[in-house]
Amino acid sequence: MDYKIVHTTEYSYTEAVPICHNEVHLNPRESPNQKRLVSRLAIVPMPRLIESRLDYFGNDATFFTIDEGHIRLTVTASSRVRVSAPPVPVASLATWESVRDRVATERTPANLDAVQFAPDSPQVETSAALADYASASFISGRPWLEALLDLTRRIHADFRYDQTATTVSTPLAEVLNLRRGVCQDFAHLEIGCLRSIGLPARYVSGYLVTNPPPGQPRLIGADASHAWLSAYSPDDGWIDLDPTNDQIPSTKHITLAWGREYSDVAPIKGVVTGGGQHSMKVSVDVMPVLTDADG
Repeated sequence: MDYKIVHTTEYSYTEAVPICHNEVHLNPRESPNQKRLVSRLAIVPMPRLIESRLDYFGNDATFFTIDEGHIRLTVTASSRVRVSAPPVPVASLATWESVRDRVATERTPANLDAVQFAPDSPQVETSAALADYASASFISGRPWLEALLDLTRRIHADFRYDQTATTVSTPLAEVLNLRRGVCQDFAHLEIGCLRSIGLPARYVSGYLVTNPPPGQPRLIGADASHAWLSAYSPDDGWIDLDPTNDQIPSTKHITLAWGREYSDVAPIKGVVTGGGQHSMKVSVDVMPVLTDADG
């Protein structure tokens, strides 16, 4: 399936900003199940310096500097991607303990890459409380995939989606106590649970294709960024999980980037001087595009 994506972020300032430096992760990542067909980035005002490179995790990252006074900054990313369904995960009988031990002891290239996603990171600190929450799913001798799916289901059932309950800086311990949050929180939560019992997991940033309610028109710009996670085993590789929706992501999940946590792959972040107070407005539109193959 092909999708056209337009993601616009607009910052407005009460005072002129003389200079800003920004990092952007808005170029969809290529993978065996996702092909990037078109990708463009429009920035107003025009940056003095702009460059793109692969970051540490292999994501496309763009850096730019604006050194002229401005009270508004607009960043619009337009892309088109082709997404295919990943292989259906096989119900492996490998226990989660064996997966944990093999990742820690078998020095294969894939395991060495995965093990960097097992320790704490600034926004995802392991804890006894997270390990205790995970333990209801990861009982002794249970197959790894079966336990993963059960943990994903429990987070979906136990936690309420609430856009007012948290911010990007809410500690994970508070999310666990509140039992509320957004997709970023739920991804961090499941990652924290897995890392707390010795299993690697990484954060995935992207989009989720949504449909309007029956009888309602599709609203342009009403979509949003989304977040989920991937868990790893030596036999199955990386498997995506979406605790917000209790799903294994497929053709309606579009990947932008992955890292240890949100701060590694934030769609846009930066440093400004001056500017006074500021506000931010985000508009995202993800539109299916019919191709000849779709009929």
